[in-house]
Amino acid sequence: MTTITPSAAPTATPPKRSLWQRVPVVHQLRQSVGLQRGMLVTGLVLMAIFVLTALFAPLLAPYRYNQLRADGVAFGAQQPPSAEHLLGTTVGGYDVFSRVIWGAQTAILVIVLAVVASIFIGVFLGLVSGYFGGWPDRLLVVVCDAIYAFPSLLLAIVLSIVISGGRSSLWGGILAAALSITVVYIPQYFRVIRAETVRIKAEAYVESARVLGASNTRVMFRHVLRNATRSLPLLITLNSSEAVLTLAGLGFIGFGIEPTAAAEWGYDLNKAISDVTSGIWWTALFPGLAIVLTVLGITLVGESLNDLADPRLRGRRAVAKASGTVSETSVVPGGTLSAGPGGLAGLEDGESFDEHGIEVRP
Repeated sequence: MTTITPSAAPTATPPKRSLWQRVPVVHQLRQSVGLQRGMLVTGLVLMAIFVLTALFAPLLAPYRYNQLRADGVAFGAQQPPSAEHLLGTTVGGYDVFSRVIWGAQTAILVIVLAVVASIFIGVFLGLVSGYFGGWPDRLLVVVCDAIYAFPSLLLAIVLSIVISGGRSSLWGGILAAALSITVVYIPQYFRVIRAETVRIKAEAYVESARVLGASNTRVMFRHVLRNATRSLPLLITLNSSEAVLTLAGLGFIGFGIEPTAAAEWGYDLNKAISDVTSGIWWTALFPGLAIVLTVLGITLVGESLNDLADPRLRGRRAVAKASGTVSETSVVPGGTLSAGPGGLAGLEDGESFDEHGIEVRP
């Protein structure tokens, strides 16, 4: 006698995502919906324009940032937009379009140097401080809180004066601005990573790793760090936009980079103050517009990442799909009840209802 065993029911396995779908930007775009997706796409487009402009500045700019003449002929000061100078010239005789293009390169160099240095130093200090605790932890907390209490721009001004005397060459000015911004941003990364480390080191899987004999270094970098850096993308985007504003602020008040060493949007705005009152609008409009669009693009990306990091907002797309499936399999597909379970067409012949909703048969 043979025994027939029922076959196991097939389990539905979710399709494996391709490598392209696992790319961070693509993955975020697939998660976003509605206005959230519009914000993310707009921010990514503005950021892409900013990055590509900085990378290809030598090809896009018709002149150098410190060029005053072409073919032996001087550009002239405060010339209006024309075929030779698409955005006009500044009070110093520089081409506005070229200065705006080269200014993107200066800004992205400062952002990369400042944010990368802040991440490495702030994350390392926060990880060590939160994991080991003790008097080094208390000392670092006091120091970082003291730095965080100062206005960022004021602290950047002081450090810029100390590092480079307030004005410097291209790399000297970029390093001075980047280092001053780095010191301001280290406490932010320190506080975020330290708080996450204090929370994560009490988790069961961390205790299990310790029981199995894992070293402190392995536990910190293998288990704690990987789970403590989930909020860093949002912080990086916000700090990048703040770095652009801080650099522009340093240049606007006269502590930026020499115009003969590099182009800087804040410096150009400072020199255009007197032009605005004289009706010369092009010297201030385009550098200011570059700052606004760059900060807007980075901020939109950061806000979108913040929304997508929220599990309640991240699940909206799944809920929308589920609600669509339910509506298609409901009693009245695509419609609402107006008279009975089947609508007006579903009433039996001769049936009617009185004003109280009670069925009356003839």
